Amino acid sequence: MNTLSKIATAGQNGQFRTPRHVIRLMVELTSPQPTDIICDPACGTAGFLVCAGEHLREHHPNILHDEKLKQHFHRGMFHGFDFDNTMLRIGSMNMLLHGVENPDIRYRDSLAQDYASDEEAYTLVLANPPFAGSLDYESTSKELLKVVKTKKTELLFVALFMRLLKPGGRAAVIVPDGVLFGSSKAHKELRRMLVEEQKLDAIVSLPGGVFKPYAGVSTAILLFTKTNSGGTDHVWFYDMQADGWSLDDKRSPLLSEDKLGPVPSTGLSEEEHARNNLPDVLARWQERNSGELKRERTEQSFCVPKADIAAQSYDLSLNRYKEVVHEEVEYRAPKEILESLAKLEAEIQQGMKELEGMLG
Repeated sequence: MNTLSKIATAGQNGQFRTPRHVIRLMVELTSPQPTDIICDPACGTAGFLVCAGEHLREHHPNILHDEKLKQHFHRGMFHGFDFDNTMLRIGSMNMLLHGVENPDIRYRDSLAQDYASDEEAYTLVLANPPFAGSLDYESTSKELLKVVKTKKTELLFVALFMRLLKPGGRAAVIVPDGVLFGSSKAHKELRRMLVEEQKLDAIVSLPGGVFKPYAGVSTAILLFTKTNSGGTDHVWFYDMQADGWSLDDKRSPLLSEDKLGPVPSTGLSEEEHARNNLPDVLARWQERNSGELKRERTEQSFCVPKADIAAQSYDLSLNRYKEVVHEEVEYRAPKEILESLAKLEAEIQQGMKELEGMLG
């Protein structure tokens, strides 16, 4: 019971539970393949790895019939690191219960140690790393400090993701909004690297209450492909307003079970979409290199050319590019308002005289 209570509260280092429907969305966006090598360097209970395994069984049912792919699935595909032994035990058990025989779930302080053997070792990174931590330079990996000189854990984790991926590998990771618009030299340099040296695919802005009751921090899903040679033509932005659950501490479902999550079993009406944007995120993601390019910046999703992002010092916050339509309100002329007031005043005076008359 004590072990389970540890999951229910945010940890000392800023780690907290990622809602399962958000994990599912990130897995669907990256669409894991049977030959992928998947890593979560802050794995906790291994939710991302479990969901990736379920996605593969569902979309590639033959994965366990091919001997080579089966061995890869059970022994070479899933890698998770954490520095909390309780979480490692739960994560290992979670993977085993979901049918992965020998996953690589092990103790590791991902930001502190240099692991040359893990550089460019993975093809897919899925993660929600701890935010708002601060490390001493002495206890931080020297390799990561070469990429970005900072003490902030959220920036160091993004640098780590870039190092872990093979060229052509992709990442879907949750970052606090500060990563997208922070003005420090380290923030700007990291964003410049994502846009100019790698291929930044998308920013999906999440609603403010997604991580309640643990935290109210504003976050976004960052999606990028490692290329080491650029490739960002435009970045796709999506302004997610609702995820299917109330955004207060209760986090109650707003729709029936068959209409929740990114892949509901029933289609959603426009009114239901307003309560659950996840299926729309997935549908529009598929169109990011075609139909989405034509959408206006006043809409819920749109694309921004790389040149515009560079001109804004690589600011990646959605509000920097989203245009708000202001409806013009027509007010009556002041003279007309004064005439109405004078008329009302006269009616009041008349009513008061009639009352006085009645009272004798």
